[in-house]
Amino acid sequence: MADRRLIALGGLLAAAVALFLFWGLRGPTAYILELRLVKLTALLAVGAAAGVATVLFQTISQNRILTPSIMGFDALFLLLQTGLVAGVGAAGASRINGLPGFMLETAVMLAAALLLFTTLLGRTRHDIQLMVLAGVVLGLMFRTLTAFIQRLMDPSEFSMVEARMFAQFSGIDRSALVAGLGLLALAGVWLVRNHRVLDVAALGQAPARSLGVAYEGLQLRLLCLIAALVSVSTALVGPLAFLGLLVASLAHSLMRTHRHALLLPASALIGALILVAGQTVFERLLQLQSTLSVVIEFCGGMLFLFLLVKGKIR
Repeated sequence: MADRRLIALGGLLAAAVALFLFWGLRGPTAYILELRLVKLTALLAVGAAAGVATVLFQTISQNRILTPSIMGFDALFLLLQTGLVAGVGAAGASRINGLPGFMLETAVMLAAALLLFTTLLGRTRHDIQLMVLAGVVLGLMFRTLTAFIQRLMDPSEFSMVEARMFAQFSGIDRSALVAGLGLLALAGVWLVRNHRVLDVAALGQAPARSLGVAYEGLQLRLLCLIAALVSVSTALVGPLAFLGLLVASLAHSLMRTHRHALLLPASALIGALILVAGQTVFERLLQLQSTLSVVIEFCGGMLFLFLLVKGKIR
């Protein structure tokens, strides 16, 4: 039954991809298809990375409401962007684009995320309320510092930062996208080889140890993998705070299993489907009158409050 659900998700995603590529296609079709393929690849990569990273983070933290973004990661990205523009100026920041900019942002966010995740998980992983509070406080601190720096900027520098405050799926640099796909492929290979170990790790630290899993080493490797996935997706398009929570909740509700061999592909397919179908609607029907990221943030935020009120954290 679960395998049929995966096939159904794959079919829906294929239909969404076909609509995105060929709906309203006219004029110089080869050029338009080339542009759409680049954007489509970014949508697929970011949606899959966000969904898989959130499922893994919930596995290692053993609760169903936490995501890397809720722990302050997106606020850290905005602080990094603001600090970069304030440090080198608008002209200097505009030159740090493409692959060098992508690698710089990914490296800085990866290092910061590892420090953030390991510290929080090491000290608060057994207290869900304390862990959420720590993430909220860190996010508030990052946003406050970001707002302070923005007040010191001139209007041209602030306009550049403001453009990066929301996820953008247009103007994706191809070299950065190829580099991101390479990192995601390496992460996928590791997950294929170790998905059974993740099923055991989801039981908790003590049961996993009793079953022969080196839990501390696995936890560190998972944190590195989660940080890499979130860093790549955020560096490519910008922050999408609640996309992961929305995808992970749908994957758990649809698959109804603890097996990561099914949960991880389902989360990747659902994340990609949400972004591709949503972007198709906003571009073809709504003529870009709004942005997909705003709708995702609203729906994901409402879902987070619902899960918190209902106490569905396991």
